[in-house]
Amino acid sequence: MTPVRTHSRSATSTDSAHRTAAEAVDTAGPQVWDDMTVEVALSVMAAARTGHLVVCDGDGRRTGLVTRARLIAVRNGSGYTDRIRLHDVADGGASAWPPAR
Repeated sequence: MTPVRTHSRSATSTDSAHRTAAEAVDTAGPQVWDDMTVEVALSVMAAARTGHLVVCDGDGRRTGLVTRARLIAVRNGSGYTDRIRLHDVADGGASAWPPAR
């Protein structure tokens, strides 16, 4: 089974209304390894009652973000197999993820 790491960090600002989207994502959500399968990721999301997971590589560096909607779309796709991993589907684009610190 792929390990799941969860971290809670204190917000960098006391006023959450003034935090950027990148800061909000940076401080929230379970962190999982990028070699986790889509099915396991969906199960982790359900257990954590969250709509997204922070995806990390084998060295623990954040590499992307994956949402429940994205995973469901992949699972329902015609090319889906149970071997598809998060590193194949996570959004690692600059607009969706702040750089690791």
